Amino acid sequence: MHQPLPARADALALLQQYTASDSLRKHMLAVEAGMRAYARILGGDEERWALAGLLHDFDYERFPNADQLADEEHPAEGVRILRGLGYPEDVLEAILGHAAYTGVARETPMARALFAVDELTGLITATALVKPSRSVHDVDVRGVRKKMKDRAFARGVSREDVLQGAAELGVELDDHIAVVIAAMQGEAVALGLDGNPGAPAPAGPTP
Repeated sequence: MHQPLPARADALALLQQYTASDSLRKHMLAVEAGMRAYARILGGDEERWALAGLLHDFDYERFPNADQLADEEHPAEGVRILRGLGYPEDVLEAILGHAAYTGVARETPMARALFAVDELTGLITATALVKPSRSVHDVDVRGVRKKMKDRAFARGVSREDVLQGAAELGVELDDHIAVVIAAMQGEAVALGLDGNPGAPAPAGPTP
């Protein structure tokens, strides 16, 4: 029997307590949206999958783990905190599995979806922010595919992880991109990507 789920409001408060960066907070909200979409598509527990997305990087700012240690700092430290708060083990395993260096296998659809959605949200966000409108509503699959090919654009996004994530999830890349774009469009206001027609596009590629 599954452990009971903590409330989203409590998870959000935890995220805000540990993460000051607005862009990192919005990244986690974007991944949460993608996870909700895939839970609906794959028949998962939407609230459970959403928690994995919402909290997967909550410890990253305090425990950044530049050395990619398997058992220390992000995400291991965050998982220890969440375990102490009673978060269910399948959510914790998915969070551990989104970082390849932990060595934790992605054995569940939830874990595979988290890995697949994570990097892609960054690419979609960056694509939206270089639009004149700065709106995710103006982002489409073709545009994201084009930006994927430009290695100078959003250099921090691992194209390999995006491709591997779709493959592990068993979905075509274009379909995967479409699902995540639509999910982010549904949360455009919360993500700050609902458009600002008067805003100039950034001068250079998003880092």
